[in-house]
Amino acid sequence: MLGPDSEAWHNVLDWRLLLGSGRALLLQVAHPTVGAGVAQYSDFQKRPWQRLQRTVDSLMIMTYGQGRTVAEAKRLRELHKDFTGIDHHGHRYSALNPEAYWWVHATLFEGTLDAHATFATPLPRPKQERLYEEWRELGEVLGLKARQMPAGLDGFFEYFDGMVANCLEDNETVRKVLAALGDRHPHRPPGWPEPVWRMVGPVASDAIMTATVGTLPVPLRERLGLKWTRGGARNLRALTAAVKMGMPLLPDKVRYHPMALVAKRAASPRIA
Repeated sequence: MLGPDSEAWHNVLDWRLLLGSGRALLLQVAHPTVGAGVAQYSDFQKRPWQRLQRTVDSLMIMTYGQGRTVAEAKRLRELHKDFTGIDHHGHRYSALNPEAYWWVHATLFEGTLDAHATFATPLPRPKQERLYEEWRELGEVLGLKARQMPAGLDGFFEYFDGMVANCLEDNETVRKVLAALGDRHPHRPPGWPEPVWRMVGPVASDAIMTATVGTLPVPLRERLGLKWTRGGARNLRALTAAVKMGMPLLPDKVRYHPMALVAKRAASPRIA
């Protein structure tokens, strides 16, 4: 299991990584199998914040849970075992199809690298390599075979680019995700007062949409017909600068997921 000396413990914890959540979700549902499963079984449109929280909490348990990691992996496989059906191509699918199951896990790794490069500090190559090996170990805990995952970082990038170029598609679920991300009056998160969310919601929606469209791999962005303008690029630069400057000023209890903060404090007493 991952521990205090792992790259994951130090690099999969900062809330700014959530700015890449829309990007990761689009990459995932653009896979035909994942898109079909989400269309038929997910309630993300009715309960977007609860769905996001479940995903983040699961990732935190897999990363920082230590003794809970295996149980969480079993829970995830049990949850997905009945997600089967026929996609819009007329092909039978299963959510536990290794190629699709790995793709979801892979997007979280690639998204971590992209979020660090865009909104924090790019991870140097040795850290990327160690983090990828840890991600493969988590993949095996999730039930994947080592042969089903690229053996090294270069192989991973080749695989990822190939998936974007040759597998990902525009589909019904992609359109629903884009509509949800672009909604300037999004669902109010639990616990937020209505007057506050009326002011914050549109700003948050614009920020997520800017981060999503601006960081999507160009071939997928073009395939989905998403326009990227000079104004969008300018907004992304402003968002990036604000996040890079502002996030380090926040207190740790605001900056980190609670489970990540506990783990970081255990690994380094200097974090308060």
